[in-house]
Amino acid sequence: MKILLHSLRRRSWLTARRPQSHLATASDPAVMSATSAQQQMNMFQAVNDAMKIALETDPTAIVFGEDVAFGGVFRCSQGLQERFGKDRVFNTPISENGIAGFAIGYAATGGTAIGEIQFADYIYPAMDQLVNEMAKFRYRSGNQWQAGGATLRMPAGAVGHGGHYHSQSPEAYLAHTAGLTVVMPSSPKAAKGLLLASIRSKDPVIFLEPKALYRSAVESVPLGDYEVELGKARILREGSDVTLVGWGAQIQRLQKACDLAKEMDGIDCELIDLQTILPWDAKAVEQSVLKTGKLVVSHEAPITCGFGAEVVAELQERCFWALEAPIKRVCGFDTPFPLVFEKYYLPDETRNLEAIREVVRSSR
Repeated sequence: MKILLHSLRRRSWLTARRPQSHLATASDPAVMSATSAQQQMNMFQAVNDAMKIALETDPTAIVFGEDVAFGGVFRCSQGLQERFGKDRVFNTPISENGIAGFAIGYAATGGTAIGEIQFADYIYPAMDQLVNEMAKFRYRSGNQWQAGGATLRMPAGAVGHGGHYHSQSPEAYLAHTAGLTVVMPSSPKAAKGLLLASIRSKDPVIFLEPKALYRSAVESVPLGDYEVELGKARILREGSDVTLVGWGAQIQRLQKACDLAKEMDGIDCELIDLQTILPWDAKAVEQSVLKTGKLVVSHEAPITCGFGAEVVAELQERCFWALEAPIKRVCGFDTPFPLVFEKYYLPDETRNLEAIREVVRSSR
């Protein structure tokens, strides 16, 4: 680490401060005019566009990781090295621990580090760097130094054929660590805005990208520079009977469950996408549950100690006297992620529909 920091300080452009333009938000007139034009994008294109804007607006920003020079496994960094050069977009050795350590060291000098872990399943060798260094860097120094310019992107979740080493959702491990921000988008537009906000955040961010959505999720995305506020949930559909909470690729399954509940049973569901896992928007969920009296939380990760357990614990404290039925969790099973039996493992729209029906029955 000492050698790394010493070599970075010798290059003046690396230690330049980030420009004030990164403070602009989508509500600023200049940004509003820039984002008026839109284009159909899938999620990997939206992520690519966010990194392009980050590199254009911040001369200290760099992109690095395994195979990012040619675009990466999912092509999220495609074309960036050709545009910004080998000094700013480059491959690293196959070492998640090294990628995380490099991000911390570079951010500590004032630079903006955008690292990629090729699969979230392989973040575990870097947990010492994330938990004991990245998350605690500012705290242990009494705010004399920090690694707030570090963002680590990583594909996460099921993809249909990944098996137990390429399908895991590790958000609960990461959310247990004070000092980190953990983000998981559910759409291309949200992915771009959340990634730009993450890269410009004053806190280190773990950015989990649902790999199943890289090509399957497509929508109109603003072409300009904009941010989606971290720590804020979004209500995807309003309803009066049941509150559903999810994040990432699970949102698509919950949307289908909402449609089925309305069509088959006349149940009106309110669907909330957390977007940020840590810190999460408990207030938004509380306000919804106070209205509906019922809550279903759903995620891909195993049910035991999954982040859904945190949501349930917090909401029963906030809304106990307003609850009309026990809160339900619909999650992955407590097994290694199965390849052949993935369709049985995933909490699909059918399992979620049954949970919706159960909480409604229990309330009568």
